[in-house]
Amino acid sequence: MSDYQIGARREDVVEVGGDQAIHFLGPESRVLSTPQMILLMERCSRNLILPMLQDGEDTVGTHVNVWHRSAAALGSPVIFSSELMSVNDRRAEFRVSARVGERIVGEGTHQRAVIRVARFAEKVRENAG
Repeated sequence: MSDYQIGARREDVVEVGGDQAIHFLGPESRVLSTPQMILLMERCSRNLILPMLQDGEDTVGTHVNVWHRSAAALGSPVIFSSELMSVNDRRAEFRVSARVGERIVGEGTHQRAVIRVARFAEKVRENAG
């Protein structure tokens, strides 16, 4: 039985680099892209719950509902936050946000499924064939 700590929080600080920034608006408008913001929110959530899982378990993302509210310029330190809100059966629900200082860049919810890695890999192999 996993020991889920409802209300647990994690914060990661990431400086917006070239790999996380959009390119299509020109060099003067390089800001954090929405897909990268979502990736970093998901990563923060996975890293939050990972120590609470049993050996052989991990999580995969299943649902994201976020709003990209404002821009974070290239070079900005963005604070990604995740809070474990609930776990129902094998579904973990997180409140996520991204901010620069006190300004909200993005916020919403994210859901991850707790999986048995070996069983998941077996299903992937079955579906590939």
